[in-house]
Amino acid sequence: MQFEGIYTPLVTPYHADFSLNEEALADTVEYLIGAGVHGMIVAGTTGEYYAQSMDERLDLMTRCKALIGSRVPMIVGTGAIRTEDSVIYAEAAKAAGADALLVATPPYAYPTGREIALHALAVDRAANLPVMLYNYPGRMSVNMDEDCLDRLGRSPNFCAIKESSGDINRLHMLARDYPNIALSCGMDDQALEFFAWGARSWVCAGSNFAPGAHLALYRACALEGDFTRGRAIMSAMLPLMRVLEQGGAFIQCIKHGLSLRGIAAGPPRKPLQPLNKDDRRALEQVIRTLDTTLAAIEGQPS
Repeated sequence: MQFEGIYTPLVTPYHADFSLNEEALADTVEYLIGAGVHGMIVAGTTGEYYAQSMDERLDLMTRCKALIGSRVPMIVGTGAIRTEDSVIYAEAAKAAGADALLVATPPYAYPTGREIALHALAVDRAANLPVMLYNYPGRMSVNMDEDCLDRLGRSPNFCAIKESSGDINRLHMLARDYPNIALSCGMDDQALEFFAWGARSWVCAGSNFAPGAHLALYRACALEGDFTRGRAIMSAMLPLMRVLEQGGAFIQCIKHGLSLRGIAAGPPRKPLQPLNKDDRRALEQVIRTLDTTLAAIEGQPS
């Protein structure tokens, strides 16, 4: 599978009582497909998979596949502490009709590179689907190191990596030493650098509510090779990225941003709490500014 374009890690919309808001989920899928995103990820961090029961995660796979159909690829996250649970999610994802899997490092356990590879290989054997690896040491505490990548690179199923370390040297290493594993941007404020180093896809939570901006940057850099235009778009997006990352209220910001588009994404599940009034106001201001600035940039000739 070739990962090309903007992949949105779907939020899970909730009612006030934290039950699934089915209507809002359907509206989100339609909004994103209408905007032109290239694929969706179910059970990513942005979808709050860690706060869901196994039954809820299995239900979401089939529910989202029914909503998405074959219009864009659906990638399913298999994140779990236990390899056995990740295998169950992988098998269920294949049965639900997933096009690919997102395989992350098991959190909390601090596995070695070899152990991460053995975990990923077990998931691969269970489903035999294309895999996007997910390197996120900020949450998992360890990197998918060269030992891990060397082992996994022997299997054609491990065809991409969402790199979210923030370490520019790892970006260089991946692009130079592992050309068989396609780069996918997983660090929003480095998107321009990822595209410059050959990334063809971007997994971006902000595309839940600002797909147009993310698609514009992808088109400028990855499709047109116009990095002058890309820098202008990236400059317009950076204030939003700073707000999303500050204070750890990332998922809350994504959900509130979607609500500003008319889709009730609801609160995050506990222990997270909704944004306070000041944070909502700050987010709303940068989104308004981004919308205005992007419209001006997109209205200019290339």
